[in-house]
Amino acid sequence: MIGYFDYTVWLTYLSAISASIGIVASLSGNGHPYIGTLFLLICGLCDAFDGRVARRKKNRTDSEKNYGIQIDSLSDLVAFGILPACVGFAFYRSSQFALTEAGRDVGLTGRIPFPILTVIMAVYALAALIRLAYYNVTEQQRQQTETGCRETYTGLPVTSAAIVFPAFLAISQLAGTSYPLIYFGLMLVMAVAFLARFRLKKPGLSTILIFVAIGAVEFAILIIARILFHHG
Repeated sequence: MIGYFDYTVWLTYLSAISASIGIVASLSGNGHPYIGTLFLLICGLCDAFDGRVARRKKNRTDSEKNYGIQIDSLSDLVAFGILPACVGFAFYRSSQFALTEAGRDVGLTGRIPFPILTVIMAVYALAALIRLAYYNVTEQQRQQTETGCRETYTGLPVTSAAIVFPAFLAISQLAGTSYPLIYFGLMLVMAVAFLARFRLKKPGLSTILIFVAIGAVEFAILIIARILFHHG
């Protein structure tokens, strides 16, 4: 078989699998954004450590290193570019369904033409794609002249989606509210941040562990809310 299958890419493959399941789960029925978000958090957990696991193998060939860069970005596109957009669509659908079932007005989001929301999802996914492709090119160029890991990022990494969107949905659960329009607004802000030219220091292990802890709290809130309120 083509490709590489040693332990250096297992977490990346797991992230891609989790993202694929999350997309299907999000879009099933009348929309299950909270289930999709749980899989988004799993993707974030995998991404937090996949690079460190890969670098533990000291004798990686140039082909293995280049493959790792490419497969990581391709997986990130699905996990942090496509899945969050699908969660947003599921959030919109489930909110509309819940309000309609309750005989209430669908609110501002329901009065915005759905094509506009579709464009927002497409812009977000495109911004993630552009950022990841740009990262691949610059990282390969950097590795030709430098050794070790890069110290800074230009713009907001797409992996931040694993913290931002689950945080919004967790807060929505705690507040007992549902505002899909804010979620779509966040998507636009994130899309701009992906492509912005500002420097951001690459997080160290202690910062990554803090993010993992935040993700664990978000995961717990979403699980508890699902058990208590029985919705997607």
